Amino acid sequence: QVRLVESGGGLVQAGGSLRLSCAASGRTFSNYVMGWFRQAPGKEREFVAAISTSGSSTYYADSGKGRFTISRDNVNNTVYLQMNSLKPEDTAVYYCAQDTAITTAQAMGARSYNAIDYWGKGTLVTVSS
Repeated sequence: QVRLVESGGGLVQAGGSLRLSCAASGRTFSNYVMGWFRQAPGKEREFVAAISTSGSSTYYADSGKGRFTISRDNVNNTVYLQMNSLKPEDTAVYYCAQDTAITTAQAMGARSYNAIDYWGKGTLVTVSS
């Protein structure tokens, strides 16, 4: 059974940085594209970033381009999201995602969140102005 556990959220001032981590277990981590989504209060869950199985290819939503960096460590079964220049509109619960049917980072960006196989419980990021 897949288990995804996020950490690293917190309260940060606008312009600050946070690094989120997602520890995965239950399947061979290096076989799967991994992604980050977020859900702000009163809004639908939305795609943030995804990374290919090897880490050589990444894909970002426009909202995070140039500010967020996704990376992965296939030895320690962890995916990261480095978030810089944070804005109040980045405030949300951030979720780690894995889907067995997805084979590219771009495909995860196009995937409806309702169709994603596995989610973590999320970590809250609050950006104050």
